[in-house]
Amino acid sequence: MAAGLAASAVHLAFMAFKSWAGLFPSFRPYDDLQHALNDWVGGSVHPSVPWLLSFANGTVVLGFVFARSYRQIPGRGGAAKGLVFGFFGWLLVGLVFFPLLGQGLFGFGAGHGLWPGLYALAMVLGYSVVLGIVYAALSPERHR
Repeated sequence: MAAGLAASAVHLAFMAFKSWAGLFPSFRPYDDLQHALNDWVGGSVHPSVPWLLSFANGTVVLGFVFARSYRQIPGRGGAAKGLVFGFFGWLLVGLVFFPLLGQGLFGFGAGHGLWPGLYALAMVLGYSVVLGIVYAALSPERHR
């Protein structure tokens, strides 16, 4: 969980920078997730729910999946394994999650070309590399 928490902080920093810099204003996955949740539950979902879901997913779920699959992920060391894990996570986000939210494949539906997908790649790789580095550092005797 500690590795997932550190990695989630990186993800949050990317999201804060995107908002602060005004990047891709029509690409707002958390707003889209909130609208989708409203539709799925048939009611109103508080704006904090998508952020809390993302935090729980990044800290607990993905941290657990990474820890359980660490030895099977190709690469030498936490950073390399994090890159591999992140690349496949980005494919999943771009091919499944963004289309479910109405943003099209890799965010093309937001009207900013490749940029949302590339920014998502940077975010996911930033998250996953930190996840791998921290995870390996916290348990070096098991992951040499």
